Amino acid sequence: MSEKKAWLAHYPENIESTVTIPSIPMGQILQETASKFSTKNALSFFGKKINYGQLNTISQKFTSALQKNQVQKGDRVAVMLPNCPQYVISYYGILTAGAIVTQVNPMSVERELEYILKDSGAETIVVLDALYPRVKSVQPLTNLKNIIVVSLQPSEQDYTPDRSFESFLTEGNGNVVTIDIEPEHDIAVLQYTGGTTGRSKGAMLTHRNVLANVVQSYEFFKHELEIGKEKCLTVIPLFHVFGMSSCMNLSIYTGAESILLPRFDLEEVLNTIKNEQPTLFPGVPTMYVAITSHPKAEEYGINSIKTCNSGSAPMPVELLRSFERKTGSNILEGYGLSEASPTTHCNPPFAERKAGSVGIGMPSTDYKIVDVGTGTEEVPVGELGEVIIKGPQIMKGYWNMAEETANTLRNGWLFTGDIAKVDDDGYLYIVDRKKDLIIASGYNIYPRDIEEVLYEHPAVQEAVCIGVPDPYRGEDVKAVVVLKTGATVTEQEIIQYCRKNMAAYKVPRSVEFREQLPKTGVGKILRRALREEAIGN
Repeated sequence: MSEKKAWLAHYPENIESTVTIPSIPMGQILQETASKFSTKNALSFFGKKINYGQLNTISQKFTSALQKNQVQKGDRVAVMLPNCPQYVISYYGILTAGAIVTQVNPMSVERELEYILKDSGAETIVVLDALYPRVKSVQPLTNLKNIIVVSLQPSEQDYTPDRSFESFLTEGNGNVVTIDIEPEHDIAVLQYTGGTTGRSKGAMLTHRNVLANVVQSYEFFKHELEIGKEKCLTVIPLFHVFGMSSCMNLSIYTGAESILLPRFDLEEVLNTIKNEQPTLFPGVPTMYVAITSHPKAEEYGINSIKTCNSGSAPMPVELLRSFERKTGSNILEGYGLSEASPTTHCNPPFAERKAGSVGIGMPSTDYKIVDVGTGTEEVPVGELGEVIIKGPQIMKGYWNMAEETANTLRNGWLFTGDIAKVDDDGYLYIVDRKKDLIIASGYNIYPRDIEEVLYEHPAVQEAVCIGVPDPYRGEDVKAVVVLKTGATVTEQEIIQYCRKNMAAYKVPRSVEFREQLPKTGVGKILRRALREEAIGN
């Protein structure tokens, strides 16, 4: 296919377009790195350092404790933690035990938590102490037997937890019973989708899926990475597949130090950059917006960062340019999804970077654009359609959802639900999700087309567009905008600006100004929440 050939042409001789995935369990990469870099820092958490030898030893104790508590191969063990050393220890301890890491967003309310625990059948959970009451409230409705509670600071809670993380570790002597794991078949992670298109689904990522994405990423960026010397600012949540792979797993694979922050607080992030001097900063657009908007960002030594890998949400072109002008960093926008472990595309560090594009395929990744209606016909270069992907990082399927799996995985291809196009060079451009499409008076309107224009307005800091019901046009375009500090502009001025910069049928009929936009824990704007709110009103 033409786009694949164009994509391959961008790979130089020293970058492999096809990679060999080692046939080893994911947990083994920590053991191998610890044997090479035992005294090098693996984790940094508010000044506390843990080297690779220590991390591996503690993780092995966690594995041993799980086994002492009868956790068997294939059992699901839920992790409901912010970024912290205990997360990394638990993750690799669970994998080494042959159990399945079940990711739970710490912001999940009782209803969401109950659903994931019941759906996965998890009998063990590792949870932050502040969230312990939430777990206890749903425990009678689930299969939970073991609740392991993590405290990051002295607790003022007026309850006694089942058992603390520290006491649980003492139950393991570090003598791990070796588990026979088949990387191609055995599940490493249940990564629950955000539920933005319906009921949350557990993507089954095998050991090979997860390791494949690490190996693919390393090959793609290997000339930007110095083994054993990088520092990765890890503020993207590890429960999110992007943070799990691009921060934690890639860092451990390459012997890098992960600088863990449990949340994105702008001053805390800037001070951490100043004190720790990270070289890598995987992030999402909202993080780069915040840093770009800070009047003294340059004073925090942000020029230590060599590469910013942007994912999870589209990066507006003007934001990318503004951030790079202010910081001197190089942003490489990529694309992925939970079902692909997650990365499938990225702008290459070894070839042209195209603003507005998510780049070319990762090694061993095929992709094409097919018609939205049937998904059977490949569309010509430059035309819009649904992007479908094939590669070793593509999930095994959805947990307990055979019909959903059959709809999403067809003949080895992952149907992403994302509308996209490719250019003559094989670069992929994500336009929107199929379900975000706005249809007004018969015209197909893609929100990102309008948002790109809005981000170029000097007063606009963040913007999102949604379709709202209209009895005549079917839907109208509504823009929801956050202004830059001190900026003033009227609704009519925004509309007039849009009229000058886009086709008439795309122009928003209404503009709402807000102090902030609703977002997920990883910083992705919750378009669906705004749409539901507008319809409800």
